[in-house]
Parts: sequence; structure tokens; C-alpha cells
Amino acid sequence: MKVLVTGGAGFIGSNLVEKLTEKNEVIVIDNLSGGMKEFIEPFLDKVKFYKVDLLNNVNDYFSGVEEVWHLAADPSVKDSSIQTFFRDLEITKNVLEASRKNKVKRILFTSSSTVYGESKLNTPENCETKPISFYGGTKLSCESLISNYCSLYKIQGFFFRLANIIGKNSTHGVIYDFVRKLSKNEEELKILGDGKQTKSYLSVSDCINGMLIARDKAKDLINIFNLGSNDKTNVKEIAEIVVEEMISSGLLQKKPKFKFTGGVDNGKGWKGDIKEMLLDISKLEKLGFKPRSSSKQAVREAVRETISSYQL
Repeated sequence: MKVLVTGGAGFIGSNLVEKLTEKNEVIVIDNLSGGMKEFIEPFLDKVKFYKVDLLNNVNDYFSGVEEVWHLAADPSVKDSSIQTFFRDLEITKNVLEASRKNKVKRILFTSSSTVYGESKLNTPENCETKPISFYGGTKLSCESLISNYCSLYKIQGFFFRLANIIGKNSTHGVIYDFVRKLSKNEEELKILGDGKQTKSYLSVSDCINGMLIARDKAKDLINIFNLGSNDKTNVKEIAEIVVEEMISSGLLQKKPKFKFTGGVDNGKGWKGDIKEMLLDISKLEKLGFKPRSSSKQAVREAVRETISSYQL
């Protein structure tokens, strides 16, 4: 099968491309604004890579493609803005138009748990969506646009509302941030918020596995799945794991002082941050998905991967 991945040189994208090359002909489109070509270097002989901006006309790259994985987007919740909102929506429109014109059969979109906003814990897929950040609003708007195209042009659609995905090739997020900070200052670690922000974390390998299970087993025209772990951990606990692993690897000599910024709005890290998040993943579990690791286990593995990969 001929598969196209937008944002395929990014964090989740590169891990997905590696898996997809096992059984498919894969095309990767990425402008490398957030991704890195080095992430897909080991299997470039198996993929066709194009450094292309999706704000341009991309119809020709979709010729003969049966399945599109749309991962290209601004990756930062904290730094999202009205500008990134309209850019990502325009990119999604261009991907959908190219898919329509080339009669793509299936499109799979990496959405986010942020579409729910500050919802109750164990959030199910049918929970009301009330995003409180531009990032969450962007993801929800892209879901709506994709849903329109899927319904009108009979393209099977998948929306994966992801928890915090961590692991190999990540270049942003709390773990990467902590490792970078401690590599520059061993005495003190600045932590946004009060450290009690508590969320679900899932390894990128579990994430890829879950998405592929859904793709292979779900049959509806439009399919929405939460994807995360069944437990959660907080930012202070993550900081402690990072310190433990950096000391163990010899990158730190002693435990630094933790300095909490206090944050905004009851200890959040930034405006639009969600203080506590845990998704109900039972819908995907009924199809056979089971997280390999707990949130803390996934964090520890991701810390080790970050340290070994970047040697900061």
C-alpha cells in the first residue's frame, strides 16, 4: 500500500514512518521546521522524502496514495497562537484537498486531549469539547474540517486524541526541557507551575501500536479514539526521575534545588495549560490495545532515551 505521512520527520512522525516502512511504500512530506531529517536517515532507502511546505499546493505528491497520516502541525501547546491556528488549519485544508482530488481512501489525524479542555477525569470520547488553548482549538477545528471531507467524499477518517506522548526523537516537552536545563545549570531546576500538574504519559511506541490497531480494526466512516495510559504522574515526580537518571548516567553530581515558578491560575504552567488530565481509553482497549508501560515507566524510559540520544 502507498502511504503518505505529513510531518514524517518529526517526533511521532519519524517513529510512525519507521513502523510503516515494514509493509508499505511510504512518502514523507516535511518542511523540517520542527522535524529533523536525521530522524529518518536510517530508513531513507525505504521512503521517498520531500522537503515541502504544506502551505503550498501539494496535489502531485498524493498521486496513487491510498492512506494519509496527517501529523504536520505546530507541536507546542504553550506557544500556540492565533497565527499557528490559521496556519495549521490552512495546512489541513491543503492536505484534504489533495486527498480528495487523488481519491485517498483513508486519512488518520493526530489530535489531542486538549480538545476536551478542563473536563472530568477518565474523559470519554463523547465528552463535551471545550478547548482552553489555541492548540486545543486548532486540533478540534481540524477534526471538524476532516470530518466534513470524510462525510462528503466518503474518506474513512480517524482522530486520535493523544495524551502526552514521549520517547525517542522528542525535541520538546517537559522531559526534554528538564534535561536541557540541567545540562546548563546543575544547581537549580526551574519548574513551571507548582509541580502538581498531573497527567497521563504514553510511550511513542505504545502510541504507534494503538493507532495501528485502530486503523486495522475500526470500520466506521469516522472513528474517534482516546490514546493514553491508564494512570498519571505529576511534573515534580518527572523532575525527580530526570534527576535520578542524570545522576546515574554521570551527567549530574548531586540533586539540584527545585524552583517552582508558581505559574498561573491555581498553579498551572501557563495560560491554557490543563492542570489534570486522564483519558478513558476503554474504547481502544476493546479493540485489543493495552499500554505496555505505566506513565512513570514511560517517563523513565523516555528520560533514558533523551539522555542517550542527545548527550546534553
